[in-house]
Amino acid sequence: MNARPSIDWARWLWPAASLFTLFGYFRPWVPHPVAGLAILGLDLGEYVKFLPPGEGGGLPLWREGFYIPLFAVAIACSLLSHRKTYAYPFWLRLALVLLGVVATLNILPPAWSPAVLRTAEFRIQTIAIAGSLVLLVLSPILAHLPSLLTYATIALVSAAGIWFPLTGFLQVLPRISALYGHALRPGWALIITLAGLTLLIFSSWIGYRREASA
Repeated sequence: MNARPSIDWARWLWPAASLFTLFGYFRPWVPHPVAGLAILGLDLGEYVKFLPPGEGGGLPLWREGFYIPLFAVAIACSLLSHRKTYAYPFWLRLALVLLGVVATLNILPPAWSPAVLRTAEFRIQTIAIAGSLVLLVLSPILAHLPSLLTYATIALVSAAGIWFPLTGFLQVLPRISALYGHALRPGWALIITLAGLTLLIFSSWIGYRREASA
């Protein structure tokens, strides 16, 4: 049986979650009165490379994990922007795909070039960017994927976007505090990012339930 052409308020839930996620991600996770010392969520993937090692040597964390919130938003845009269930008008579908493109391009390292992207250091980021852009181009086709596969993928990537950045951030925060010479607390933007990703998981559950019962 085909899904209903629209699902009322729920059709705006995942776009709102995506915007919440990006808003928090582009704001300071480490706030500071001096703007140059504030650290955005977006900056952490590069910033951690320059932190001094801890007592046991280097920092055993997955640096690329800090970019998963961007990837989660891009995945949601590629899988849901054209989905018949939501019945978005053409201009909104295009806007949602462009939102996914913006999220994807922010995975690029600073001062990037094709040569830089081919290096081993940025291989994972390059694969994520290329794969994400391909999925966004194919979004009209991906709209026909089974609902379980669609929503489970978004939920799992969003859950990874909570786990890896949060655990990595809590791991490096004491070292950042040592550099600044005083204890630091996570900024409110981190909470917004995590809330946005949690809302994206919730919206996936709602979307799947609505389609399964249609």
